[in-house]
Amino acid sequence: MEYSEMLKKLKILLSNDFNCAPEDFEKTENVIVPSALKEGRRMYESEKTFFRMATLGKNAVITADERIFPFLREYVKDKAGYWLFEQPHTVVIEKELNKYGYTLTHSHHLYLPSKETNPKGSFTVKWYCGYEEIKPFYGDKRFPNAICEQYMPERPDTIAVCAFDGEKIMGMAGCSEDAPGWQQIGIDVLPEYRSMGLGTYLVTLLKNKISESGDIPFYGTGIANFHSMNIAVNCGFKSVWIEINSKKLP
Repeated sequence: MEYSEMLKKLKILLSNDFNCAPEDFEKTENVIVPSALKEGRRMYESEKTFFRMATLGKNAVITADERIFPFLREYVKDKAGYWLFEQPHTVVIEKELNKYGYTLTHSHHLYLPSKETNPKGSFTVKWYCGYEEIKPFYGDKRFPNAICEQYMPERPDTIAVCAFDGEKIMGMAGCSEDAPGWQQIGIDVLPEYRSMGLGTYLVTLLKNKISESGDIPFYGTGIANFHSMNIAVNCGFKSVWIEINSKKLP
């Protein structure tokens, strides 16, 4: 699938996540809409979000509880959307959310594949597909990023690929179908096997397999996780959008 086509599909996906129109992400002015649970969204929440914000580099699109609309409209009206993700602004937003018992979560950079890449290196790998084959790895503390902590039917782990040193697992890349046709990739490499190019090797293998199936692979990193960012870039991914969400305070 061409990158331009994936970008169109991404805007449709985000419009389901944010209860807005796909073209809202192309505007220059910031957009604020009430939160909703729309069909086709990524299945991260079973309740409507209190606050969630995303940018593709121009404006910010915010879906939120209508109780904070007056604050949001006044605060974001004269600000460039992409700057709202910087700490001076997130601190102000956090303070407002706290009044209602909510706090911001981490900011995430998210990536789409922008070019074809082939795995470089030579590792022995084994593939695991579907619940029955992935099931033995649930609860394994070595793989917090590659697969979910437990089976989640709303966004199931679909494929995992492991590299082996003899009988010992060196690392795992896995993906979960967070929305229909959208597979998010995660990677874990055991400490003694890092700096060997293994993370890039496994993520490239998995990215290519997902693309061959017709689904769209995507990848996310923390805002300062440069090691993970470098894996994304080396695998042919391009940084496309940033998101920040909220959750209830303990």
